[in-house]
Amino acid sequence: MSKKFWLLTIFAFISPIAGLFFGAADLSSQELVSCLLASCSSDVNQMIFWEIRAPRVFVGFLVGAGLAVAGATLQNVTRNGLADPYLFGVVSGAGLGASVATLLFDSQFAENMGLLQLFPGISFSLALPVAAFLGALFSVILVQILVTRTFGSKTEHMLLAGIAVSFMLSALSHFILFMAEPFAANKVIFWLMGSLARIETWYAWVILPVLIISVLLLLLYGRHMDALLIGDENAKTLGVNVPQLRILSLAICAALTACIVAYCGGIGFVGLMIPHIIRNWLGVTSRTLITACILLGGAFLVWVDVLARITLPNQEIPIGIITSAIGSVFFLLAMRQRRP
Repeated sequence: MSKKFWLLTIFAFISPIAGLFFGAADLSSQELVSCLLASCSSDVNQMIFWEIRAPRVFVGFLVGAGLAVAGATLQNVTRNGLADPYLFGVVSGAGLGASVATLLFDSQFAENMGLLQLFPGISFSLALPVAAFLGALFSVILVQILVTRTFGSKTEHMLLAGIAVSFMLSALSHFILFMAEPFAANKVIFWLMGSLARIETWYAWVILPVLIISVLLLLLYGRHMDALLIGDENAKTLGVNVPQLRILSLAICAALTACIVAYCGGIGFVGLMIPHIIRNWLGVTSRTLITACILLGGAFLVWVDVLARITLPNQEIPIGIITSAIGSVFFLLAMRQRRP
């Protein structure tokens, strides 16, 4: 392994540990070390550390890694270094699902229509991620149908179809939120901004297996994905089933991104920035790119979450606002470098 890769590994290992030292609760460094190595001095500190702060850092690392892997895969499959998982309308689809869940499970409309009695035992906290996940998958399936049956199978058409679907689903979401109660609508709007504030420990046990399975499949087909970088025709001469590989890769991106969006909301531009940085730093081969994206993507989001917690006193900035602010500047710089 190269020296750069080892430095990246060390940074990825240190970042989550360092992230544990930041939070709203005033825990001393000595107390944090005690919680890590043995046990906290009080039950309150034990709860803050192991039920709030540690799950947030761990899930934040998984979210950053997953978004970076999805972005790297999409960029290699489409041969477009500026592609991003959100171009497939995943966030818009998740937002539509969240809006529908709000209308059916957390509004005066649901109570008046007796919908809560139709779904006994299903709370809004459970309905929101499930509906968001289904909405995200719906958007990706819709993009695939448009591409294969209407526009053809070219990658540029795929990106354009994703943008069109994104705008359409966003319009539906905004209409539903416009008709909903202000309080319920505000909850969905805040969720769409992206945040790790309401992370629970069990989120990790949903995201982790999806991430592991996705990464294993992508590493297994790493050489085939590398062949796509030299063009579809050249890949076919090397024995690669290009349509099947592209569909598999896009399905992995969709499932991974949808799972993350369902629990954490819209955290944009991570899938654009991290693969671009890794590609310029370590190379374009899929296996190296995916492994390094796990390390840098996870560490990056841990530090962005720290920034979200400490920037304003007694307040927390939605993490999606920060990543969008950083990502927009990065996107403009990347476009400038690609200018002929």
